[in-house]
Amino acid sequence: MRGRVDLTTRRRYRAKICCAGLLLLILVPGGFAQAQTPAPADQPDANLLTDFGSRIEKYLQSRQKAGGAPKPATEAEKLAAHRKKTASKVKVERVEAKQGDIFTPEIATYFKKQIAATFAGPEGPKIRASLRRAEPVPPINLKVNKAYPAALPRQSTPPTLLLNLPRLPKELEYRIVGRDLALHDMVTDLIVDFIPNAIPAS
Repeated sequence: MRGRVDLTTRRRYRAKICCAGLLLLILVPGGFAQAQTPAPADQPDANLLTDFGSRIEKYLQSRQKAGGAPKPATEAEKLAAHRKKTASKVKVERVEAKQGDIFTPEIATYFKKQIAATFAGPEGPKIRASLRRAEPVPPINLKVNKAYPAALPRQSTPPTLLLNLPRLPKELEYRIVGRDLALHDMVTDLIVDFIPNAIPAS
């Protein structure tokens, strides 16, 4: 009988200690925060990428509402006509679109950081050489929701740079225009958004 009483007493004593410890953890400033698992160091970047993806999805939804991607066509004229018609509807759907709607200041800063780090890394000289070999693109004022200038060379983004940028849906692509980084819709041929001076000066 005595053994049972002692065992019960010990259990009650341990419970009191646990309760006291929990109370101390709550009352001591910073105690609860210290007990929690710290947030990952790259959490801000993860949030930015999620926001970027949401803005891309919102754009694609607006384009889908305007006509979507062109259906397969055997005649080039029909394909071009469908794209032109869809582009016209997208312009109306995004009539108030402006620079920074997708590349917000925070997202643009992230992109510039990634681009600068890539150019400063071991692949930097190769990227610069690739851009120099490409047909030069004269300075031009890009405009959101406008067609990519027909006479302007279409300079592709070097693959080594693309590896350090968020992946895009197959209908969209990054294009380097001078020192700007443009988000180009290949379906409508429209400039969706752009980051001014995203490419480091030579």
